[in-house]
Amino acid sequence: MPRRRFWPWLACLACVLLAPAARAHSLTITQVLASFDQPGVVDVKIDYDLSPLLPSPEAYFRLTQAAPAEQRKAIDGMLPDIRAGLQLRAGGATLPLIFQGYALPSLSAANFDDPGVDKFTTFHFLALLPASGDPISLLVPYGAKVEYPVAFIVQIPSAHISATSWIEEGSNESDPFDWKGAAPEAGAATAGPSAPAKGPQPLADMVDTMPWPRQLAMYLRLGFHHIVPEGTDHILFVLGLFFLGITWRKLISQTSVFTIAHATTLFLSTYGIFSLPSRYVEPAIALSISFIALENVFAPRLGPGRLAVVFGFGLIHGLGFASSLSEVPFPKHRFIVALLGFNFGVDFGQLFIIGIAFLLVGWFRNRPWFRRRIAIPCSCTIAAIGLFWAIQRTVFYFGPHHG
Repeated sequence: MPRRRFWPWLACLACVLLAPAARAHSLTITQVLASFDQPGVVDVKIDYDLSPLLPSPEAYFRLTQAAPAEQRKAIDGMLPDIRAGLQLRAGGATLPLIFQGYALPSLSAANFDDPGVDKFTTFHFLALLPASGDPISLLVPYGAKVEYPVAFIVQIPSAHISATSWIEEGSNESDPFDWKGAAPEAGAATAGPSAPAKGPQPLADMVDTMPWPRQLAMYLRLGFHHIVPEGTDHILFVLGLFFLGITWRKLISQTSVFTIAHATTLFLSTYGIFSLPSRYVEPAIALSISFIALENVFAPRLGPGRLAVVFGFGLIHGLGFASSLSEVPFPKHRFIVALLGFNFGVDFGQLFIIGIAFLLVGWFRNRPWFRRRIAIPCSCTIAAIGLFWAIQRTVFYFGPHHG
């Protein structure tokens, strides 16, 4: 066999060896709550997923089980990244965040590897308010190790004020909040009993306060981010559709059926009509990747049977989308706008992947050697990765360690 024919199989082996680094995607919201409870200071609580700062979910779990002194040492090492990534600003200057304490999540080892489970560590800080009374805002520098979007919530309980500003990926600063005159002042007298302070609003209620164009833009970004770069498994599935044949008719037929299917189950699951646990959905998604890729090798034709298979797997992928969206708030009043925005974002992500694939190998699609040298080896690579993930996820979800 000529040497040049070995490269596809070497590439396949390399992808299988690298596959453990790829994990199911997730969507997480970082929440920063600034509360004006005392004169001259602002109380800051941050719900922060430490996963980007740690080497693996297993390391996160081990941190939660470590001795207090060891935990504090690790937390102290991460505080500079947290302060640098979430900066409270006033008058163009950063307000130093004075560390008060933290609370790690109480979860099992299995939960730390489950994309549908919140893994927030809550940090407590204090910041001294500027004497100038400048409005405050939250700055998230580009490149910060922070999960987007970021909800910056400002509350003045004594005045019953609560306002939320969203920082989405691509932007880096919240709307300014003018607290002067509404926050408690030193020496201010209180006339009679005050009404009980309102607790933090649910995030879904806060999303309702956003204008619908901002809601739409936010969910478009979330949908796109769910595919690129977070959705490795969905990227491989779309590439599996691509390598069946890269004529526009085949691509449009398959991607349209896939889109209709995943939008259907995403809608049903988000409304609570139908859903399945992640332990069934995630292995099934991995198997769907292998099945589609192997069909490219052994049954390379587009017909009603293939489209029915794509539709069925699209239903499963829609349940995967819904599982990841369990951490993302949907508005109560403009729910359809948000859901359509997320779906369109997912579709734009799929089209982006197909466009990149066209740019890389589409030039050779009419060559007689294209299927033998590109389509089949790439499909085998995708099938091998999907099979590896299926075994990995089955062992993870149904193994003896899962509790």
